Amino acid sequence: MPAEWPHAWIGSMSRSSRIVLFVSFGVVSLLVIIAATLRFLVDANVYRARLEATVSAALGMEVSFGGPLGVNLFPGLIVTLEDVHVHNHGVDVVSAKQARLRIDFLPLLQQEIRIETIELTHPLISIERDRDGRFNFERPEAASEALPALDWPMGSLSDGTFVYLDRRFADRLEAKDCHLDVHRLQLAGGKRSRVMKDLSFTSELTCGEIRGDGFTVSELKFSAEAKNGVVDLKPVTVRVLGTQGSGSIHADFSDAVPLYHVSFSLSQFPIEEFFKRLTPRKVATGPMDFSAEVSMQGHTEKEMRQTLKGQVSLRGKNLALNGSDLDREFSRLESSQNLNLVDVGAFFFAGPLGLVVTRGFNLAGLLQGAGGSTEIRTLVSDWKVERGVAQARDVAMATKENRIALQGRLNFVNDQFDDVTVALIDAKGCAKVRQKIHGSFSDPVVEKPSVVEALAGPALRLLKKARDLFSGRECDVFYAGSVAAPK
Repeated sequence: MPAEWPHAWIGSMSRSSRIVLFVSFGVVSLLVIIAATLRFLVDANVYRARLEATVSAALGMEVSFGGPLGVNLFPGLIVTLEDVHVHNHGVDVVSAKQARLRIDFLPLLQQEIRIETIELTHPLISIERDRDGRFNFERPEAASEALPALDWPMGSLSDGTFVYLDRRFADRLEAKDCHLDVHRLQLAGGKRSRVMKDLSFTSELTCGEIRGDGFTVSELKFSAEAKNGVVDLKPVTVRVLGTQGSGSIHADFSDAVPLYHVSFSLSQFPIEEFFKRLTPRKVATGPMDFSAEVSMQGHTEKEMRQTLKGQVSLRGKNLALNGSDLDREFSRLESSQNLNLVDVGAFFFAGPLGLVVTRGFNLAGLLQGAGGSTEIRTLVSDWKVERGVAQARDVAMATKENRIALQGRLNFVNDQFDDVTVALIDAKGCAKVRQKIHGSFSDPVVEKPSVVEALAGPALRLLKKARDLFSGRECDVFYAGSVAAPK
């Protein structure tokens, strides 16, 4: 029979006959829908158990619905479930005030439940990692089981809360007011080890606030796409230190070892927002620019640290440090020995690589100072990272009268300072005073300042400048970067 025959036959019918045909078809369809729905309603308890079993099998965890089951026919068969819990070994991993499931009509006639969409309202997702590194959603007995195939056209959650707790390091992360839309979530099924390679979806996520140990960010937003083992999050926007930052995350799971690439920039953020986590006093003001472009690979945090590479930069101009006159402190450094160059260096230079490296310093004393203020005309802090070690490329700052620079490495694999030296330098870039630091980030060993050139009195400094000018004396240049000497 020709493929176009039904269309020709319908076209040859009279208008009234076509109306009767379409009405009849509509009535039959409605009867099928009603029959499927009635069957569902009449045996709701059986279908409740089947729903729990269907979702449990898909997630590999136990699912239960504590509240009543509601059914709506339009715009499709919508099943509303109250008090939803997803738990593993008796502990909740996901709970939600309400879940709405859109179910395909026709499979119900065969006593089969096919879920098309899932919408969660007020969900709480709690992911926990124990001291042995196991997640609370993992089931050791299921490691050898095959994952079922998934094909969900759409899923969403609204007003959700996400909590992550890592008991190995006592780290806690909480995200609130989160909204997620997932489209065309597909999983081929099969080996659990291939889950990231066989998973595909597109999604959009927003979170109002994210809190961690020592930091808070807000207005997180990104779009994500997963296909052929590659997950791209872009653009990622988030409000950090009172400023909107942007970046992207690229994760490649197609090879045996996952590869990650992260880029992020934060322009003109107020430095006072950074200092708020150290002291409530307004100790510094001025705009800063931050950027990072790093990559890493591995299955564990240790492996990712060992392969971390890229570039990190922190820069600023026309900054002000309140409560401390560094130029005055530098001028009497040799006689007083009260100011640690390392404290100054750690405070200004460790910023782009995290507060972790400043834990061993007496920054409170520096912030309180002895009165006065300091104009920081230029600050440059550029680092190159290779194999988890950050090498200082151009790290220096200039006040109205002085320059201070840093050389050395920060080892994030072992959390140690590696041959780090902070120096007060002259116009040629030669060190006048050096101070070294080594040991762990949490308990560093800071050596006493080593005075290379006496700093006493303006008359003596003038004589030394004249001597150097006529003698042509050279020095071992400590710094030759972009921060120019004060005029």
